Amino acid sequence: MIHQDSFNMKVSKLYIPFVMAFLACATTWGQGKRSKGDAFFFQYAYGQAVQAYEAEMSEKGLSPLQKLNLADAYFQTSAYQKASELYFEMFKQDSLMGNHHFNKMLQSFSNVGDRNRVLAVLETKSTELGQELLENADFNLELLQSEDENGLDFELFNVASNSPQSDFSPAFFGDKLLFSSGRPQEKKPNYAPMGESFLDIYVGRIGNDKQILNPNPFDGIPQSDYHKATPYFSESLNSLLYVLSNTDKGGKLAFDDRGKNALAIGMQNIDGPFRLILRDLSTSFYYPFYDEQTGKLYFAANFEDSYGGTDIYFIYTNNGQVMSAPINLGPRVNSPGNEIAPYIFENSLYFASDVFYGLGGMDIYRSNIEDEENFSIPVNLGPKVNSAKDDFGFIMRDDGEGLLGYFSSNRDGGKGKDDIYGFKVAQKPGLQTITLRGVVAKPDTKATPIGKAAVRLLDKEGNLLKETYSSADGSYRIEIPWRDAVILQAKKDRHSTFTEELQFVTGSDQETNFKVDVDLAYYNDLIEEKEGQKVVKLNKFYFGRNRTELNPIIIKELDKVVDFVKHFPQVQLRIETYTDSRGGSSTNYRLTKGRSDAIKKYLIDNGVSASNVLYSMGFGEEKLLNNCTNGAFCIEIMHQQNQRSLIVVLNDNLLFQ
Repeated sequence: MIHQDSFNMKVSKLYIPFVMAFLACATTWGQGKRSKGDAFFFQYAYGQAVQAYEAEMSEKGLSPLQKLNLADAYFQTSAYQKASELYFEMFKQDSLMGNHHFNKMLQSFSNVGDRNRVLAVLETKSTELGQELLENADFNLELLQSEDENGLDFELFNVASNSPQSDFSPAFFGDKLLFSSGRPQEKKPNYAPMGESFLDIYVGRIGNDKQILNPNPFDGIPQSDYHKATPYFSESLNSLLYVLSNTDKGGKLAFDDRGKNALAIGMQNIDGPFRLILRDLSTSFYYPFYDEQTGKLYFAANFEDSYGGTDIYFIYTNNGQVMSAPINLGPRVNSPGNEIAPYIFENSLYFASDVFYGLGGMDIYRSNIEDEENFSIPVNLGPKVNSAKDDFGFIMRDDGEGLLGYFSSNRDGGKGKDDIYGFKVAQKPGLQTITLRGVVAKPDTKATPIGKAAVRLLDKEGNLLKETYSSADGSYRIEIPWRDAVILQAKKDRHSTFTEELQFVTGSDQETNFKVDVDLAYYNDLIEEKEGQKVVKLNKFYFGRNRTELNPIIIKELDKVVDFVKHFPQVQLRIETYTDSRGGSSTNYRLTKGRSDAIKKYLIDNGVSASNVLYSMGFGEEKLLNNCTNGAFCIEIMHQQNQRSLIVVLNDNLLFQ
């Protein structure tokens, strides 16, 4: 039997659940004959699958895999209470449930209003879940509760030329709009699972009122009886990128050895030939987007390294020629759910995800591109754009004084299974955030990294906004909603405290990503024990004979004391200076007192508070370290052992209590 899985193009947008269904289907077939419930489930007849599975469950029971299928069928028919109960039963068994079903379970909890249960499950799994996922969830759950939408006023409208079928995935094409549609065509067969025509690409002119006028099938690409969809037009390549069903040389559907037909990405040069860019008979590729600035081709796919369902990837290209293997965008963007439809505008990545912390179904998110490998926390665009249903395929461009955009949705009140919606807005949607990142390290020549340091952001009144900890390599990253100023603070036990106030400039093109490296001095590196006391660690230095003036070598060492006090401003110091036995004892006392006073004056003149230096004392020749007493013969190096200055830390045992 041939399973045409990857005509998987709509019903959660390009039929993403169908991909997962195929994987489950292949496993079921391998276990033996399918039940009636299985047959309905793998034909995407979820309502009939529910009835059949429930009957089979009461008669002879269901296998664990069939129970997951039933939970999925409940989910697809919006029976979220039953879905959540069955998912949770399987979750407690901790057997078959992977990341994708885990996401569906949490979605089900959210859809029945049980957000507390979502938080409780996240807490129990916190050690197993990635840090990025937990941060993303915490950020967006808090954001959606506050209903902060950045104060933007959206002028939203349903496109008048939408049909009763599926219309989705808009793309700009000069003064026209391309989109995908399942509208019936005489020469195009129907795709049975959806009851619509195989998808095709349509084009219509964007009118003065931003409506789409006179849409018709786009004739600038090769004809096919099968799927053609999710177009993207690249001006620099002068080419249209889109997905299409894999076919053989005769134009018939091509299948892998498991009977699976998948979707490829092709590129049609407007003035030249067509060629396939990405093709694998066992893997479907969705939603191509070409970044003109970097030459990267972004797309969605479900490879083995997926974080859940379908993830977003990119490949490096040279004028459209593939130059690398697919690279996953990583856990900051991709989740246990499905991520699709990447679109970059003004250094922000917009995409759709059905991750559990959204408003329902697929939601549109925005993530700022920080550098080659890093993205900011994806921010849900909120209820002015997203709905309780599926919202996806977001595009946007400058349009006079504001921005014009389109996206797709199957929200209530539409004309078809999916409709295209247009919008006008004054500025980029999505909550503006501030990202601070850098490295916490010792202020030594190697900049030795410090792990597990607490890094905090405070408001101007000192209230904690967010806290994180540096990684083993010293790196940290912390992100909060935009504000004009914050205080960055870093701490670790027996280390100095870093505090810096940061001011930010507000504007439409303001910087949002800042690199701030943090120095934390380790107390134990800077002190040592001498003569039964804790003293600041300094190299040995000498005053000129019978002199109290500081020379460059002494100043270099005293600058270390200045830095020490800056790092640990609560220290209390005593300066002790000693000399050798040569000369009169009263003269030596006055000499060492003068030297200690000179040291104190330098420290205070260079920023050390007088409250830090409690005493400056001269001991003359009272505490000799050897037998070089009056009258004893000693070589110079022995006398020099007795010439010393110590910076004693008086409150060493109290500093870190």
